[in-house]
Parts: sequence; structure tokens; C-alpha cells
Amino acid sequence: MVESPQSQNALSPDELHEAWAVLSVDERLEGFRLLPAAVADDFFLGLSAREQGELILSLPPAERRTWVRLLPPDDLADLVQAVEPEQVDAILSQLDDASRREVNVLLAYSEDDAGGLMNPRFARVRPDMSIDEAIGYLRKQAREKVETVYYAYVLDAEQRLQGVLSLRQLFQAAPDKRVADVMIRDVITVAENTDQEAVSRTFSEHSFMAMPVVDEQRRMKGIVTVDDIVDVVQEEATEDIQKVGGMEALDAPYFDVGFMAMLKKRAGWLMVLFLGEMLTATAMGYFEHEIARAVVLSLFIPLIISSGGNSGSQATTLIIRSLALSEMRLKDWWRVARRELSTGLALGAVLGVVGFLRVMAWQALFHSYGDHAFLIGMTVGVSLVGVVIFGTLSGSMLPFILRRVGFDPASASAPFVATLVDVSGLVIYFTAASLFLSGTLL
Repeated sequence: MVESPQSQNALSPDELHEAWAVLSVDERLEGFRLLPAAVADDFFLGLSAREQGELILSLPPAERRTWVRLLPPDDLADLVQAVEPEQVDAILSQLDDASRREVNVLLAYSEDDAGGLMNPRFARVRPDMSIDEAIGYLRKQAREKVETVYYAYVLDAEQRLQGVLSLRQLFQAAPDKRVADVMIRDVITVAENTDQEAVSRTFSEHSFMAMPVVDEQRRMKGIVTVDDIVDVVQEEATEDIQKVGGMEALDAPYFDVGFMAMLKKRAGWLMVLFLGEMLTATAMGYFEHEIARAVVLSLFIPLIISSGGNSGSQATTLIIRSLALSEMRLKDWWRVARRELSTGLALGAVLGVVGFLRVMAWQALFHSYGDHAFLIGMTVGVSLVGVVIFGTLSGSMLPFILRRVGFDPASASAPFVATLVDVSGLVIYFTAASLFLSGTLL
């Protein structure tokens, strides 16, 4: 039997996925057409919404409908939000009226709310059904439109949620029993306007495969599934990491962000940090006289301010993550402040001793600091204690302040905290120098 040209040139999904990021749109389409038919569907469903949109729009209009209708409503809503506004009609026009209405309902919700994440197609039964009737009804729903059947949700005539049944409970129940007799009535739900981070926390607390979304009247609107939450967790973690790095969060993969968009995302924070560092130059100018009289002090400026910045970056990273995981709340700021004060004191003491010993060792070996080496060592040691304490306190409190005024705590980026501590570190350092070296070097 002679193989067809298409089967001879068939491409494996792994090969295409590995090369996908560096391929042009035309090359992606060509590679996608070479995939075996048996795996093309799974490959398509594994793409991001942006990549799915690009691929569909590169297809001839006659082929678009097949791939658009492969997606459930929640994924279609994500796809519509990922494409350009002028391309939306090209997507929605491929849907039947019922699917188009479902997608439009989802688009009315904020993208980061439970309503924007949910799938409006879910398995439902009535409380007065017998178990056999419920199983038959679920089988019919699975054939017609419901793709995800983790649980069967029990709704009354007004679509209010009454209870839930797992498939295991359903099949284990006696056939003549009613759904109302075996359903679980205390159902954990999320409101349709619940933020996606709160939804992900609820999932982690209860280990569900799916969770019902309800409105204020407890009418069930859809379900959020665990695969949606995996995407949310990855998205939120990526956003926080990018913000902690001292930039605006990217809205797309690295290679999908244009050059000008990348500049805009990064230049703003760099400018803010640059202006902040100008205060450091101003502070050094203020202590110009002291530096001129004791040039040796300038040798330790990078050591002092970097130690404060590093301690502040550690603290702010710990607090940002703890706030994101709800390990602490705003009212815990005082407990955190006391803990970081003692931590900063201990860390500063360790670094201070090391700094003092370093000065004394260099003096003993190389006579680097003259007759006042001991006082210089004390200046460095005490400055390190003060700077590290200030760094840990400011780094830990800044996320609380930002959360309190309504900003994302991740905006308290490590570079921002380091810049803040640079200025204060100089003040602490030269104040300590004035205290120990007045009447000698100063």
C-alpha cells in the first residue's frame, strides 16, 4: 500500500509545539495542516486563546466554522477577547444563535471574574427525578452539548441551585430513590462577580474538579472547572513575578509583545526608579563635605545601601506572596512589623559584625584605614544594623500600604524598595559616621 503525501509528511504535535513560538502565522498554518487528523483537535485545544484566534483567522472562511465550534463557550469568550475588535465578527459569525448568545453573556462579565471564567453548559437534573431518570437525562445532555460532567447540579424550576450529586453517588443510589433524597444540599459556590484569585483560593481549599457559579438569587449561571483555575494560577503568578521585577505585567507571551509595547511596559517603571535614584545623588551631594574630609567613607557606600536593598527585597517578596495566598490579612500588619523588626535587628547584627570584622581584618593585614580603623569599623557595623532594619520594615510594610489604598501589592517591586532604601541608607550611614567620627576624621 502506498502512503499518501500527507501521511508521509505528517508532523508530530511535539515537533510542532516545540517550534511554534518562532514560526510565522503562515508557517504555523502550514505545520498545523500537516498534523494527523487524529491529533489536530487536541493540539488546537491546547493552544492559548490568542494562538487559536490567529490560527482560525488564517484559515479560509469555509474551514473556520469547524474549529470555532470545537471550543466550549468560555474558551470562545477568551478567544474573542484575544483578537482585535475588527476581527470579532469573523469569529462570532461562525456560531449558531444559541452559542452566540452564550458567548455574549460571558463577554458581559469582567475577564477576571468568575462569570468570565465559567462555562454555561453544565449537567443539571431536577430534584423530583428518580435516580434512573436522572442518569438517562445526564446521558442525553452529555451526547448533546455538555462536555464536562464532573457533578450533576440539582436545580428547581427557577434555576436556583438546590444541591449537587457526584456521578459516584448517582450510580451508587437505589434506582427508585429521588434525586432530592440523596443530593448534598450544602453546596459551596462562588458568586458571579468573585475575582479569579478568590476563586482559585476556594478551589485550593476544597480540591473540587468544578464549582458552581451563582447570582444573588442563587440562580446557577455556570461552572468553573479546575483546568480554568490552573490557567488562572499561572496567569496571576506570571503577572506578580513581572511586577515584582519592576515593570508592568505583560498581557501576552514574551515573543507576542511588540517592540513598542515592550518599551512602554518597561520604560515607565525604569523612569520612576531612575528619578528615585536621583534622590540618592542628592543625598550624596548633601554629605559632600563629609566625603571630602573622609574619603574612606565612600568605599563602603555600595556595601551599606546594597545590604539595605537586599533585605528590603527579601521582605517585600515574602509579604507579597503571603498576601496573594491569603496567609495574612491587612489587620496583621502590626504582627508583621514586630516580626520584621526583630528579624531585621538579628540580620543587621550578623551583617554588622561581619562588616566590622572585615574592616579590622584589612587594617591588620594591609593597614588600609589608619589610626581610626576601629571607629570606621563601628560606623560600618552600626550602619548595617540600621539600614537592614529599615529595609526589612519598609519592604514588609509597603505591600500593606498599597493593598490598603487599593493597589496591587505586587507593585511594591524589589527594585522600587531597593531605590527607597538607597536614599535612607545614605542618611543612616552618614549619621552614624557623624556620631563615631566627629572630632577625628570629621
